Amino acid sequence: MTDGDGFTLLSDDDIYLFNEGTHARLYEKLGSHIVDGPGGGGVVFAVWAPDAEAVSVVGDFNGWWPGANPLRPRASSGIWEGFVSGIGKGAIYKYHVRSRFHGYEVEKADPYAIHAETPPRTGSIVWKIDYDWGDGDWMAARREHAGLRRPVSIYELHLGSWMRGDDGRMLTYREVAERLPTYVKELGFTHVEFLPVMEHPFSGRGATR
Repeated sequence: MTDGDGFTLLSDDDIYLFNEGTHARLYEKLGSHIVDGPGGGGVVFAVWAPDAEAVSVVGDFNGWWPGANPLRPRASSGIWEGFVSGIGKGAIYKYHVRSRFHGYEVEKADPYAIHAETPPRTGSIVWKIDYDWGDGDWMAARREHAGLRRPVSIYELHLGSWMRGDDGRMLTYREVAERLPTYVKELGFTHVEFLPVMEHPFSGRGATR
């Protein structure tokens, strides 16, 4: 929907629930979201920065220039939101935040981003979740292999630091899928527990933009 300054995904009810601490679907409101409109498409950005004096989106689409695409505060929520036209899936960005204290300024990755650059780069990427799952047969038969009386031995795994390629890079998900089952089976584990798998600029080793 739109307001006086362009597109917004935050209704009055969203602001109320956020301030109350009971909003259960913030991932649909914060972060970056591709939208279509009568004036052309673009992306709505929103981030919580309660102590900011100013927040803007910087990225490859504006030369990483602070202030080129400013966000505006929404009510008394501490959320800053804004619309950038003419960009879409694949745009690399961060938030440039200027604090109300001591003139501190910093660029931050989006805590609600659903895609990010491959480390050691740390930019967030505008994206859409449109993956076509192909595990219907396995899901249908899962109950037969998950009985409560079967033995359980869980291998806890952090994807970012578990194993590296020969050149020192992080493995892709498909590369992990090829190596991990054999590894845990040889060790006698029955299940794998993944530490959070969302993309994050810090994987246990040094990272730079």
